[in-house]
Amino acid sequence: MASLTCTASDLVPLLSSSSSANATALASFLCTRFSTISDQLSDATHAIDNTYLLFSAYLVFAMQLGFAMLCAGSVRAKNIMNIMLTNVLDAAAGALSYYLFGFAFAFGSPSNGFIGRHFFGLKAYPSPSGDYSFFRYQWAFAIAAAGITSGSIAERTQFVAYLMYSSFLTGFVYPIVSHWFWSGDGWASATRSENLLFGSGVIDFAGSGVVHMVGGIAGLWGALIEGPRLGRFDRAGRSVALRGHRYGGGGGYYGQWSAIGRTAVTTTMAGCTAGLTTLFSKRLLVSNWSVIDVCNGLLGGFAAITSGCSVVEPWAAIICGFVAAWVLIGFNILASKWKYDDPLEAAQLHGGCGAWGLLFTGLFATEAYVNEVYPGRPGRPYGLFMGGGGKLLGAQIIQILVIAGWVTATMGPLFYVLHKMKLLRISENDETAGMDLTRHGGFAYAYHDAEDLSLTPGFMMTKIEPTNRSPSGSNNTLQYKWKAISPFCSSEGTVHQFGDLQLEGIQSIPESSLEFANDKALLLAKSLRGALLTLFYLSTFLSALTIIGLVLLGRQPKSEEK
Repeated sequence: MASLTCTASDLVPLLSSSSSANATALASFLCTRFSTISDQLSDATHAIDNTYLLFSAYLVFAMQLGFAMLCAGSVRAKNIMNIMLTNVLDAAAGALSYYLFGFAFAFGSPSNGFIGRHFFGLKAYPSPSGDYSFFRYQWAFAIAAAGITSGSIAERTQFVAYLMYSSFLTGFVYPIVSHWFWSGDGWASATRSENLLFGSGVIDFAGSGVVHMVGGIAGLWGALIEGPRLGRFDRAGRSVALRGHRYGGGGGYYGQWSAIGRTAVTTTMAGCTAGLTTLFSKRLLVSNWSVIDVCNGLLGGFAAITSGCSVVEPWAAIICGFVAAWVLIGFNILASKWKYDDPLEAAQLHGGCGAWGLLFTGLFATEAYVNEVYPGRPGRPYGLFMGGGGKLLGAQIIQILVIAGWVTATMGPLFYVLHKMKLLRISENDETAGMDLTRHGGFAYAYHDAEDLSLTPGFMMTKIEPTNRSPSGSNNTLQYKWKAISPFCSSEGTVHQFGDLQLEGIQSIPESSLEFANDKALLLAKSLRGALLTLFYLSTFLSALTIIGLVLLGRQPKSEEK
């Protein structure tokens, strides 16, 4: 925008028809009015910028509400208060640690390329580089990373561990990463004034790597070191579903007004595509329509597109969402195979899809949009598939590697030390009864969970592996474990069988015969379901053809009908 400043000497020649004294006075008067208007426009600009930034901060913070709802629906009802409290804790502990240290490490300029060194406790802030609204905005991103990690270690983590990891992550680990890629002084930042990485710097507009990968990889190490929840895998190592009781990207501070609408559209398209792809893909794989899978698919698309949402076309965002859905599905299959337990799929979703999002930006970023959002450097590299060469893609790969290495080197040892000090995981009894009852004074509300046998009073028998041989020498008979259960205590024992001895109406059955019968019944049920679905789809198709035929016949001319 052109400057509104002026001087009387600029206007005197234009008022030559008046006397010299009158012309000078008139020119001074007009310039005073221009200066007043300029000051008012400057104030209005400052107010609009801060209002927009605060509104964006509130939207980012609203992700915490979404995380809380998703966590509450993904964990069992006996841990509701615990998971809700950890979401509050992420914001509370993260606010203090980010205020004292985190913001200074991230944006304390002038600084070196590795770490900031000013504004500890917001000392000497606001500054020419930013206002309080900018601190509020960046804090919302910091606690989002901590919230991602809490989902990976839900239902089995001690409260003190949450305090320690959340403060450390938001006060040190995350700020260093955000300094590298978002600060103007960061060694890999796209907004750096000189010596850009590969002549481009890393484009991570809203945090596929800075936020999502950091939280996902931290959660990965926490869940690996803690181990799976009790009952998550059976004795044979097969996955057992522990069912719950049943966002776009934040948008970046840097950029141009013309990119706002495009950012909203690309974010929407990627998330919706990923959600639909996950829905139909899981339907083909497991034969059901899962609301949890759709929600995680949407989040996977959002996590992936946040890196390049401002520099790609909407059609490319559809590709991003489609691939992100399959990245999530693939990592979930690997997690089940490797007996990795993540109640919210946080590491697979945020870590895996976030990494794909960075690669996607290096492939599909367009030249015009890159120069629009990151101006001042003509000839900046852009996406490989868009003709911009491989430099931007190389920078994105570097970001993936350094984030994975940094978070592993910092959060991995922290979780390991907590584990060795027995400060990480709760006891088996507390985990069985639920942390709401043992740690928070009672359940969030009255409920009945038919799948959670630890909270169902009664008596049950379950098959276990034989330990004693029968007198006849046969070791292929069943052995039963009994367990009397109540919400407050439990006792258990073993019932041994010998030969064909009956116990309370239960007779010894060869194990191979029982498994064969179960397999046959399962196969028959699947076959019947498949036949019924095929019959339903076929009848629907034939009905549609019949209706179309009748409509076409009704539109024929009367002469043809005769």
